[in-house]
Amino acid sequence: MRARDIMTSQVHTIWQNASVESAAQLMTAKAVTALPVVDMHGTLVGIVSESDLLWHRVPAESADAYDIPETGPEHRPGMVVEVMSAYPLITTPEIDVARVAEAMLEHDVRSVPVLDGRTLVGIISRRDILRTMVRGDRELAYDVQQRLDEYAGENRRWTATVEGGVAVVTGDYRNDTERAVVAVLTRTVPGVSAVKVATSSTG
Repeated sequence: MRARDIMTSQVHTIWQNASVESAAQLMTAKAVTALPVVDMHGTLVGIVSESDLLWHRVPAESADAYDIPETGPEHRPGMVVEVMSAYPLITTPEIDVARVAEAMLEHDVRSVPVLDGRTLVGIISRRDILRTMVRGDRELAYDVQQRLDEYAGENRRWTATVEGGVAVVTGDYRNDTERAVVAVLTRTVPGVSAVKVATSSTG
């Protein structure tokens, strides 16, 4: 399973010179925990998270209790570029999800922008990865079957079953190319860990 299979394609971004308040409002309105930060050309320059905003907006009256530097109005950053994390961890659409999860844990980040070249095409959160882990075999088999039936465009030609995340597709294939397409379609279903393509015993 690749990053493109689980990423959120509709990415909410924030301009680097936008106000911290507007970033907080956008996060709240869109129910996200982080926003990729872009410059005037739409190029990714950083990422800002809920924790970034909270850290820089700690109430001044609580600063002494936690030995945190004074954060009065005259010290508080006003723009996103002042609180964002520059040079964020990124990934590409074709990277295996397991590698993305490993990198997120290693760098202790909760969201990773997905870039195709220099173009921002998606974002992956820990929640996205966890969601793929809790889907049952029955649900996975249903999704695989739906994709295969749509591709066939006629009477059902293949039967999909899933056990322990491993999908087995049984049926007949016109050629090796069709067999490869079926395997790829099956693998694109989030939650499928491996694919076995078998020929029907009656074929």
